[in-house]
Amino acid sequence: MVTKMMSTPALQPKPYDTTHDPLVTPGPGHNQDYAPTYWVATAGPPPADDGPIMRDMDVDVAVIGSGYTGLACAIFLAQEHGISATVLEANRVSWGCSSRNGGQAQIAFGRLTRSQWIERWGVDIARAMHDEVCEAFATFEGLIRDIDCEPQPGGHLYVAHRPKAMKRLEAEAAVLRDVFNYKVELLDREAVRRNYVDDRDAAGAIHEPHGTGVHAVKLAYGYLSKARRLGATVHPASPIVGWETRNGTHFLRTPGGIVRARAVAIATGGYSGQTLHASLRNRYFPILSNSIVTRPLTSGEKAACNFLTNEVITDTRTLRFYYRKLPDDRVQIGSRSAITGADADNPRHLQLLIDRLHCKFPPLQGIDIDYSWWGWVDVSHDMMPRIAQPDARERVFYALGYGGNGVMYAAQAGRRMAEKIAGKADRHELPIFSSPLPGHPLAPFRRLGQRVLYHWYHLRDEIL
Repeated sequence: MVTKMMSTPALQPKPYDTTHDPLVTPGPGHNQDYAPTYWVATAGPPPADDGPIMRDMDVDVAVIGSGYTGLACAIFLAQEHGISATVLEANRVSWGCSSRNGGQAQIAFGRLTRSQWIERWGVDIARAMHDEVCEAFATFEGLIRDIDCEPQPGGHLYVAHRPKAMKRLEAEAAVLRDVFNYKVELLDREAVRRNYVDDRDAAGAIHEPHGTGVHAVKLAYGYLSKARRLGATVHPASPIVGWETRNGTHFLRTPGGIVRARAVAIATGGYSGQTLHASLRNRYFPILSNSIVTRPLTSGEKAACNFLTNEVITDTRTLRFYYRKLPDDRVQIGSRSAITGADADNPRHLQLLIDRLHCKFPPLQGIDIDYSWWGWVDVSHDMMPRIAQPDARERVFYALGYGGNGVMYAAQAGRRMAEKIAGKADRHELPIFSSPLPGHPLAPFRRLGQRVLYHWYHLRDEIL
């Protein structure tokens, strides 16, 4: 084990590119500053890293991406397999999804319900998938036990946003209890408003016993420190600007030198881009999500909203809203946003969140919004993640496609990817481990239909 007490002096970061778009922007950028999130503003100074790559080097495993997945992979490679990883980051550490999410850890991966798992794979595989996601939550809890990431445990409220949606929740609750023996509680409208929060949207809810809110960047900083204590090196401002594979060795070219790696783990989430590696082209669809954080609520405002819970909350809209009260009594709320990066800073996307905040909590009408940001979410074409080696002839691995549920599952995904790299993953026969991310014949044109789909989802969620 190697403990590093100091870092290479940091380069002055370049301004954050608000229009970055993984489908059209060439490359992930180079040493860009963080998005202006609440998490970055309140996390304190970042821990030491190892500075940019400044020379050619040979490594056993190169991990591309220093978010939750990449750092967890480095942690488990060292902790469980005795392998030291070299983590390469294009911009600042955890610059992408891991510093822009809502900090919600739920017992889920991908976008499909348990009922949809059964429809797709049958009961036996669905139960094995449920066991995996339960183990994943335990992995996450174990990993954060000694990280000061402001955890708010207690569970997850899955809120029916209208009475019609409550019928779907009732059916799903029965499946969770009867098929998976997962003890959820079904709540009516009054129980939600009386015992948790007076969300005027809520027609009822499922309460899941597993759910934790975290400070997103303090979590990332904790992973960074843990990975380096275990012997990993983490190099920001080191984008991959060229990749060749010769005789089983991967030559990863960065602005400061070539990293020659015997194995490569890709953990780039919604910022993977189209040209990083052939195995990723058109294999996932980046979707924008916006988030806002209010000023701290007064005691009167908390009482007016009956905001008794600090649990994480999502609603049943297809373009779901996710929200919670933070430890400092601010409210965070997020949802899907613009179609393209060029439109990301359009004020109407901010206004969508403000309007929904006011709809859910009328006493907060006109409250100051202190933070607003957006980021890209990695959604696979079949709505489920993959932790895979896409070509058995190459030692290239990836963990992608969480669909907005990466805060929790990234820890387990990093662990599973580490197992694959170490050659100890034969027991993993679940579909998310045994197949690559699916392609889509119309992938280059999917944005043409995304706008139409968003209008249809709104119509279906709010009117039909």
